[in-house]
Amino acid sequence: MNLISIKFFYQLSELSVGQHYYWSINNFQFHGQVLMTSWFVLFTIMLITFFGNSNLKKIPKSRSFQNLTEYVTEFIYDLSKTQVGDHDYINWVSFLGTVFLFIFISNWSGALIPWKFIELPSGELAAPTNDINTTVALALLTSLSYFFAGISKKGFSYFKRYIQPAAFLLPINILEDFTKPLSLSFRLFGNILADELVVAVLLSLVPLFIPIPLMLLGLFTSAIQALVFSTLAGAYIGESVEDH
Repeated sequence: MNLISIKFFYQLSELSVGQHYYWSINNFQFHGQVLMTSWFVLFTIMLITFFGNSNLKKIPKSRSFQNLTEYVTEFIYDLSKTQVGDHDYINWVSFLGTVFLFIFISNWSGALIPWKFIELPSGELAAPTNDINTTVALALLTSLSYFFAGISKKGFSYFKRYIQPAAFLLPINILEDFTKPLSLSFRLFGNILADELVVAVLLSLVPLFIPIPLMLLGLFTSAIQALVFSTLAGAYIGESVEDH
């Protein structure tokens, strides 16, 4: 594939909603504000992981980072086991855990941090999941993961599922694989975008106490969206590896 083809597919896949702060690298434009907030989220996860595992104790204190990280780890293991299945879940704990933590911290950063009030030369800061490119990338990774899971376990016989339980369902089963990433990406993007817009408007109109209940509700819905995305990702992978 030559450079012209790469640029064509890059331009075809680039999606923009609103104004952005662009970085130009080798004639390619990137959404700089998304990269900055994504790095903040990754740095936050690294800090929590470091403090939670730097001084491990057999019986941690009730209020400690170790207790928090152990609780999150147990939650992710249970989620993976429930959705993927007893025999295959261990291979997908790291993927589902990464997806859940990234979305969860990203959503909470949008609910707790007033990104929109930090001025940039152009565009504005927001949670990484506020950008459609981020949610589409996460959804496509999920799609690739359940294809990889099914092919790894069943080989090319995995594709027999397209003609089950009857061959005439082939178009519907193929269409289902296109609708899964669309529903995952737009559900997450739409909810986070709407929540941040409502809070930003209320903060500009009534900057003191009125937005606080909505911000608390935003924290709840942000956590739910992270749980829904990772649960569906696990369910899709479990569906691909199941024997029947």
